[in-house]
Amino acid sequence: MNTDTDRERGLLSTADREYLLDEREMSHEQSKRNAEARIRRRITDGIVDFDLLVHSLEPTDREQIFEQARTDEAFVDGLTAMLAFAYIGLKEQGIDFERVLVPAVRSAEEAYAVEQSSTNVTVDVGFDVETTVNTTLEGIDDRIAAGELVTPRELFSLVIEGGRDVANHDRIRLRLAGDGSDRDHVDRLATYLEAEVRYPTASRAVLDVSANGD
Repeated sequence: MNTDTDRERGLLSTADREYLLDEREMSHEQSKRNAEARIRRRITDGIVDFDLLVHSLEPTDREQIFEQARTDEAFVDGLTAMLAFAYIGLKEQGIDFERVLVPAVRSAEEAYAVEQSSTNVTVDVGFDVETTVNTTLEGIDDRIAAGELVTPRELFSLVIEGGRDVANHDRIRLRLAGDGSDRDHVDRLATYLEAEVRYPTASRAVLDVSANGD
């Protein structure tokens, strides 16, 4: 998760980011409600703006934006989070992600074919999701309390998606992929939790959550 609040204004202002990261105190409940309403409006208006970007932004500008995907992991993480935000938001409303994904991919492929080779194409899009429940948030919390290994994805689900406070755990042991691909995610979780992180082995990480209070 990107916790840099000092980036230039995007969908969110610096103040919005600080509020979402609990770095900005609101003295009155009304101030909190106003901040949340402002963030909702900006996100809604930002989403609607993509219709304008798809149809009106110059291809060269689009290319310069997305060339960052070659080297900027934070940019790729942002794209992933953007899709995840849309997916979970639609799922909560009982709307299949396929409803927006299929026409988006189809129209994009058709436009790309015309733009690149002046051809017409027929596009078939398949989208299937199979979900297997492996563990509950309570189960993850219990495993941490028992000193067992959890994955960065499980910890992320517990803290970010589940809204659980893990400050009662002095130490969290993580099982990593072993190829170093998890380290960026672990470092960001450590920053978010204000914890010290150690890597005893290539496939293990330890977050010392209590270190912040020492």
